[in-house]
This record gives sequence, C-alpha cells and structure tokens, in this order.
Amino acid sequence: METRRNPVLAESSLPHGLPDFASISDDDFLPAFREAMTTHLAEVESIATDSRPATFRNTVEALELSGRDLARAGGIFFNLVGPDTNPQRNEISQQLSTLLTDHANTISMDRRLFDRISSLHERMDELGLTESQERLLAKRYRESVRAGAGLGLGEQEQMRQISSRLAYLSTAFSQRILDDTNASAVFVDDAAGLDGLSAGQIAAARRAAADAGHDSGYLLTLELPSSQSLLTVLTDRDVRQRVFDASVSRCARGNEHDTRELVLEIVRLRARRARLLGYHDHAEYVIAEETAPNPDAVVELLDELTESALRAGGRELTRLTRFADEEIGAADLTYWLDRERRASSAVPLDDFADYCELDNVLQRGVFYAAGKLYGLRFVERSDLDGYHPDVRVWDVINEAGRSIGLFLGDFYARPSKRGGAWMNNIVDQSVALSAQPIVVNVANLTKPDPGEPCLLTMDQLTTLFHEFGHALHGLLSAVDYPSQSGTSVPRDFVEFPSQVNEMWALHPDVLSQYARHHETAAPIPAGLADAARAAAKTESAHATLEYLAAALLDLAWHRITVDDAVDDVVEFERAALRAKGFTGDLIPPRYRSAYFNHIFGGGYSAGYYSYIWSEVLDAETEQWFLAEGGLRRDNGRRFAEATLTRGDSIDPLVAHEKLIGRTPQIGPLLARRGLAAAGEAR
Repeated sequence: METRRNPVLAESSLPHGLPDFASISDDDFLPAFREAMTTHLAEVESIATDSRPATFRNTVEALELSGRDLARAGGIFFNLVGPDTNPQRNEISQQLSTLLTDHANTISMDRRLFDRISSLHERMDELGLTESQERLLAKRYRESVRAGAGLGLGEQEQMRQISSRLAYLSTAFSQRILDDTNASAVFVDDAAGLDGLSAGQIAAARRAAADAGHDSGYLLTLELPSSQSLLTVLTDRDVRQRVFDASVSRCARGNEHDTRELVLEIVRLRARRARLLGYHDHAEYVIAEETAPNPDAVVELLDELTESALRAGGRELTRLTRFADEEIGAADLTYWLDRERRASSAVPLDDFADYCELDNVLQRGVFYAAGKLYGLRFVERSDLDGYHPDVRVWDVINEAGRSIGLFLGDFYARPSKRGGAWMNNIVDQSVALSAQPIVVNVANLTKPDPGEPCLLTMDQLTTLFHEFGHALHGLLSAVDYPSQSGTSVPRDFVEFPSQVNEMWALHPDVLSQYARHHETAAPIPAGLADAARAAAKTESAHATLEYLAAALLDLAWHRITVDDAVDDVVEFERAALRAKGFTGDLIPPRYRSAYFNHIFGGGYSAGYYSYIWSEVLDAETEQWFLAEGGLRRDNGRRFAEATLTRGDSIDPLVAHEKLIGRTPQIGPLLARRGLAAAGEAR
C-alpha cells in the first residue's frame, strides 16, 4: 500500500506549483516541517561529508539548492499565519519559531561545512565565479560567521540559546499585537458619533460590532500605526480622542497582551548576541549587511532630516492652530490637516475616492502601468483557489505570451489578519530550480457589503501601488539562485522598487485609465485630478516627523549595549525621542515601542530607517523616469534590467548608479518632502 505524501510537501500539479490549499489541514503542518527538516539535515550531512575537495558546485550551490521540502512548507505556512491565523496556527508558529531557528543554527554552525565554505571564500578570486556566484559564496560565509560558526563551543551554545529565545519572543510579540489591536477596538453606541465617516465605513463598523456580539452600536477597529485614518474624518472630538488613546496605549495596558517585558528581553538578547560576535551593538550587527556604511551614517541622515522636519513642523502647527482657531491636541492634528487641505484646494477632494474603485484601479491602473512599462498582462484565474475565499489569483503573462508566475491579491481586512500591507512569496523564482514565482500582496481594506464598491482613499491607492512594486520585484526576478530572488536584497534597498512604483498612482497617463466614477463610469474631472496630484505632493511635516521618530526610536533601542541598564520601556522611549528634539506628545512615533512590530516582531530591527534611505534613491529615480519620457516600455526595460530582474545577484547600488549616471544625492528627497528651504537642497 502506497504511503500518503503529506499534502504540505506533495508537489502540486497546479500552475507554477500553486499549493492545493483545500487539501491541507492545520494538523499537517508540524509533521510536514519535521519531515522536511529531517530530509534537509540528511542532504546537508551528505555535503559536509563529501570526500571530494570543496568546490562552489558541491558545497555552496549544493547547500543553496537543498531543503526544497522545507522551503515549500515555509512558503505555505508563513503565507497563512500572517493574513489568516487562528489559535492552532499561532501555536504552530510558536513551536516553529524555535524549531526552525535551532535547525538553521545546526547547519550554520556545522564546523565541517564552515571549513569547506571558508576554504572557498579564502580563494574566491581564483575560482572563476560569476558575480552572482561570488555574492552567494560571500553571503553564505558571512551568514555562518554571523550565526557563530567561528566561535568556541561555549559561545556557540550561548548563540543557540539566544537565537532560539529571540525567535520565540518575536513570534509572541506579533501575536500579542494582533490580539490587543482586536481587543482595543472602540465601541460607539450612537451613530451621531460617527459623523464624517462614509456610508461604507459606517456599515463596516456596524458589521464589526455584530461580529463581536453587540446587538447594536458600532465598533471602530484599529489600524497598525499610531495615526488612525479615521481621525482625519471623525468630527466628534471625544470619539477622536477615544480612538487615539486606544491606538497609542496598545500592548502597554498591563493586560495579558502587554509586550513591554518582551521588548526589554529582546533588546538585551540582541545586544548580547552582537557582543558575542564582536559588534558594539545590534545596530552595528544589522547595518553591516546593508547598503548603509554604518550606524553613524544612518543617524547623520536621520538627524539632518529631523532638524529640517522639526522646523517645518513648528511652522505647520502655528498655521494649523490659526486655521482651527482652537488648541490642537494629538488626536486632532490629522483632522485639522485634512480640513486645511480641503479648504486650500481649489477643487474639493471629498469625491476623489468615488473614482477609485478597487477592481478598476487594479485592472486599469496597477496592471495597466505594469503592462506599459514591463510588457505584462494579468489574466484572472477563477479556476484557481487561494488560501481564503477573499483571495484572487492572476496568471502573469509576458510579451512573448508565456506565463512567468502567479499573483495573488488578498485585499480585505479580517480579525485573523495582522494589520498593515505587505508582499510575500509562496514560491521564489530560480532558474537553477526551474521555479517561477508565486507572489502575494496583502492589504487591510474595509470589505464592502455585497454589491457595494470598495472605494480607495488616496493613502490606500498609494499603498496598493507600493505593494505591487514589491510584487513586480518578485515576479520579474530572473536569477539562478532562490536566495537571490526578487526582494532578497539588503533591507535598506528592498523598499526602493516599491516606492518607485508609487509614482504611477496619480501619473496622468495612468490616472486617466482607471479613474472612472463607480456609478456613472464618467472620467475624473481634470480639476479634481490636478487637485489630487497637488495634494499628494504636499507632504505634511506631521507625516515626516512621525516616521522619523519611529526610525530614531528603532536605532535608540538597538544601540543599547550589554552594559546599559534599561528597565522602563515608556521612559526609555520618551528620553530617546526627547534627545532628538521630540519634546512633546503631540506627534507620537508612527509605532510606539509596545506595538512596533516591524522591529520586534518582523525583520526591520535597526532597519526601519530603510524607508527613508530607499527614498533617496526613489526620489532620484522618479526624476529619471520623468526626464526619460515617463511611462515608456524602454524605460521599464532599463529599470527592470538594472533592478527588478537582478535581485541580489549583483550589487544593487552599483546598478542604480549606472542607471541614473551618478551617486545618490539627498536634494530631490528634501525637495519632495518640503524640507528644503531656499539654498538648503544639496
């Protein structure tokens, strides 16, 4: 009798290996991971005990292409637990956090493997490798060193314990944020308190209340950042304050979801690991692998921007206070910014969302721009199922008529989905493995009632284009090795292609295609289109300051050393921000420490600066696109060849400099964000 193959590990017969999600139960995951890890260790043992002299092919490439079952299982499970978790998946995720970390350490610290890799690394110049092979060898060597392969046995054991504990803590941190964000939703019993919300938003709030067991009333669910988009439109000041207070107090309320003790343990362990490996602090440890030269260079950029932004923020607050004719609190700031923007616009922007229906923006905006630039077509596959009924699947077709991968869109919020928007790969592209990419974009849009449209705000529109920029990075990848595929680039470069793609959201050639009224199909009036573009170009000092505060807070936490005693999260946060000029509570950081998932639950620790670091490149590249004629196929081809197709197979900064013809400069970024007064840009 033939043994049944675990459905998680079974090769799928669906296009590009799309998992057959319907055949997989949660009970399959842990057995699948255990089997895959066992298989992987056997493959690694064969490489480590190979009696032949080490070569790139029998060592580095062999390691790169091993563990395919484990990659398949991870591609499925970790693309479920973020957008559609449940208690069982949370428990599995917690167990896997340590199991997979221990598994990776076993391989990275294997002295036999490290000796083989080291011998190749020492004579890399003699091996006749391609640039991508050299980068793979160098990265594999650095990963082993950074995992502790060169340490003594006692220090290696400390590294193992630290890594396992950090994996556990980070997973717990993310789960507590989701739980407390759901628990912090604000209940409003009287519809009058919802004045300013659209009919669709009110319906969603009523639906959320009903789902939570309320017979009447409305539930205002929270978004991940400190600033809540509802605050820009709610006219009831008391309700605004309640929403704001709920947002900024998350995970620091002394309940079972409080994360403050996790924060302290995480930063202490990271500092210990950095010291073991010879780094001054965790920031130095992280930035050693990025395009930024060192933490001091990052701080210098952030300080320069903060100085300009604080001056702009002072002017902005004075102007807003005069406009509002009342004292403005932290819960009111974005409300009055929005009111001022509306009042100063020659054309009211209230109706802009009526021209931004989700499916129209996707088909005739996001996909249209990708077609014009990169020659891609997107054919929806209603015969293919995603991991949730809301997930849609598209076949991605190139100019030659060949399918190059699949794109999945998961756009609507639900209690089982963590906040924010992101891109993931279910399958990484690899020529060596004959693997084509399966890419997912996840968002948290409010799901409309049946038959009603999903209308996008300007921020949501920009986010849709942003995340699709990440998707393009994955879909257009054309590299040999999976670990160099698509977005597998330095963290402070990964946001660059996605930020570039934002420029097409309101570009006249794109806006004219998708901006149709959701009821009449009438094109957007020229005046409204111009007003939207003008508003988008006016970056508020508030938005810049809340981002910079978060980036500086991230670095402050990760410049702590083993010699520093920190035992109060709130006080440390306050002191760190005060030291950089943030002297009040009017503008909280985009994420406060207790719910800063990017750095304590995700992969952005000591790397949240990467958004602004990448924006330096993005601002220049936008100018390059416009100078070269904008939405032209040749421009898309050149940008793809320099960036999107290459992943980490080449030095991304060198490729970018070749594209625009010079090294990056900060002037375009300062001008874009309104931070360069006359004579300041450079």
